[in-house]
Amino acid sequence: MTSANPGASRLIATVYALRTALAESTDLLRFTLGGTIDEETAADAEADGVPREFLDFCRVLDGASCGPSVQLFGLEEAEEHQFYCGPVVDSPLELSPEKLFCVGMIHETPVFLDRAGGGLLGIPDEHREWVDAERFERLAPGLEAFFLERLATPEYARLASLDDESVEYDDWLKLLRRAGLAN
Repeated sequence: MTSANPGASRLIATVYALRTALAESTDLLRFTLGGTIDEETAADAEADGVPREFLDFCRVLDGASCGPSVQLFGLEEAEEHQFYCGPVVDSPLELSPEKLFCVGMIHETPVFLDRAGGGLLGIPDEHREWVDAERFERLAPGLEAFFLERLATPEYARLASLDDESVEYDDWLKLLRRAGLAN
């Protein structure tokens, strides 16, 4: 990822603000933000079929635990969760490891990077069991956009289904506020 890409610069600045706020917040969980992956690790993973978009994100942020209901995987954890991409008997979804790469979970439902289109895909909210969904819902044009527009903003509270009572106890929302990313 180069700094010539304005999105990359924004991602780097956002992650820096989050890391700074986390370092100053002794009351928040340390494992909230993952580290970064190096070029050698990224090259090896790409040779093994991991999508470049995911690896570019991991070069800046190798996973984020945004509270109990929203998580973006780091490289190692993502590799362990690719079983979600495989076909499921009687599921109407077109699941395929060649088409999808699992990058996280929202409310115990996998989130996928579309290998062909690059978009981030999830399951519409109305489905209780994700394998019963009839279609995917596009959550964002890509992983970086999803993080910057949905997780590193006040939009996170809606995505995580936080009610008025739980908002004050959510560590990710506290971190966003301390980093100046949410009010």
